[in-house]
Amino acid sequence: MSATDLRGRRVVVAGLGVSGRAAARVLRERGAVVTTVDAHAQDADVADAADVDVAGTDLVVASPGWAPSHPLLVAAREAGVPVWSEVELAWAVRVDRVGGRGPAPWLVLTGTNGKTTTVGMLAAILAAAGLRAPAVGNVGTPVVEAATDPANDVLAVELSSFQLHHTHTTAPQAAAVLNVAEDHLDWHGSFEAYVADKARIFERTEVACVYGTQDAVLEELVREADVAEGARAVGFTLGAPSPGQLGVIDGILVDRAFHLPADDPARQRSAAELATVEDLAHLAGAEGRLAPHVVANALAAAALARAHGVPAAAVRDGLRAYRPGDHRTQHVATVDDVAYVDDSKATNAHAASAALAGFAPGTVVWVAGGLAKGAAFDELVARRSDRLRAVVLIGVDQAPLADALARHAPAIPVVAVDPTDTAVMTSAVTKARRLAQPGDTVLLAPACASMDQFDSYAHRGTAFVEAVRALRPRG
Repeated sequence: MSATDLRGRRVVVAGLGVSGRAAARVLRERGAVVTTVDAHAQDADVADAADVDVAGTDLVVASPGWAPSHPLLVAAREAGVPVWSEVELAWAVRVDRVGGRGPAPWLVLTGTNGKTTTVGMLAAILAAAGLRAPAVGNVGTPVVEAATDPANDVLAVELSSFQLHHTHTTAPQAAAVLNVAEDHLDWHGSFEAYVADKARIFERTEVACVYGTQDAVLEELVREADVAEGARAVGFTLGAPSPGQLGVIDGILVDRAFHLPADDPARQRSAAELATVEDLAHLAGAEGRLAPHVVANALAAAALARAHGVPAAAVRDGLRAYRPGDHRTQHVATVDDVAYVDDSKATNAHAASAALAGFAPGTVVWVAGGLAKGAAFDELVARRSDRLRAVVLIGVDQAPLADALARHAPAIPVVAVDPTDTAVMTSAVTKARRLAQPGDTVLLAPACASMDQFDSYAHRGTAFVEAVRALRPRG
C-alpha cells in the first residue's frame, strides 16, 4: 500500500496516544476511513479491540505501546492485513520540501540509552548549520507531522525498538545504533528479538551506518544490514579513530570519515577537527565530571550530521548550544554539602550504569527501583557497586534489585520505601538524606520503568525534584 492508496482505505489506528492521534489525523486528511481503538481514550471510535472486524480492514497502524502479541495485531497478521508503525506511515506520506527539492532526508538513531540526548545534539548541530531540522519520533513529536511539513529541510529522528518493529520500508540518509543492552524483554519476548528490531534501522541506509566501535554486536548489525549501494560503516570511539571513524585525540573530537572525498589521496592520513571536549563542559555532572557516554553521544550526533554534509564548525556550534532536557543527570540542588541529581530517564540497567559511572567511588546514595520489565541487575550492581554508599529502593518490583545487591554488594546498606506509601519520593529523599555524608550525591537513576507508581519517568523525576526542593538545611 502506498500513500496514493489511502483514499477510501479502511484503516484501524490502534492506540490514541500522541503518535496515534497524529496518524489518525493525517490518514483522514488523505481520505482514509479511520477507526480508532483505545480502551482508555473516551473519544476513541472503539474501546474494545475485540470488536474490530479485521477482515474488513486494509491497514492497521499500531502505536508503540501495543506489543506484537496483542490479539488485534496477531489477527491482522494472520488475515494478511499490513501492520505499520506511525513511522512507516510517515515514510509513506512524506511530502516534497519547499522549492520542489524532494522529501526531507531522515537522519535516524536508536539505542538502549542516550537516544534523546543524541537526537537533541543532532538537531542543535543541524540548526547551527542553518537548517530547519526538528527532533522528532520517540522524543515526543510524531514523525508523521514533521514528514508532512514541506518547510523542514532534514529530520532528526529518534526511534525506539517498539517503533522499529512495525517499520518496513524507510530508507534513511544515515542511521546510528548507539548501544544495545537488555531492555523491554517483556514486550519483545527475548533479547535476540529486541536486537533484531534495533537492527531494522540500518536497512536501506543510503550514506552511512553509524555505530559504537566498542560493541562487537553493533559491528555485526552493520555488517549484516542490507543497505544502499555505496553506504559505508562509520564507527565512533572515545579513543583515537582509525580511517573511516570519528573519535577523540588529545581532547579534540575529530572526523576521519567525512573530512575529504573518498578519492582524495590525503584522506587516510588526515582528519577534521570538529569540537573539543571543553565544548561539552556545560554537560558535566554535579561534580564537574563529563561522563564518557556524553562524549560518545556527541560523536554519534556529529557523524550523522556530517553524513548530511554539515560543516565542521556547525558541529562545534551546535554542541555548545545544546542543552539537555529535564530528568537527564540534572543537578537539582545541593543541601548540607550533599548534591541531589535527577536522572529519572535512566529507565534500565544500562542507563543507570552510565549514570553511576560519572561519580567518584563510595559517594552515591542510589535511589532505584520501579518496574523491572523482566530485566536482571547482577551485571549493573557488580560493575558499579564501588560507586555506592547506600541504596534506597522504591517501586513495587523491588526484589530483582534487592537480590542483586545482596549477591554483589552485601556490605552496602539498603533501605526500602513501602510500595504502598503514597508519598514515595518524599520518603525516598528523606531516607537518602539520612544515609548521605557531606560530599556525597543522592542520585535518582532507577534502572526501571516508572508506571508502577508514576505516570511517566518525567512525573517520577518531578516528584523527586519537588521532594528535594522541600528540604531545608540543618541548623
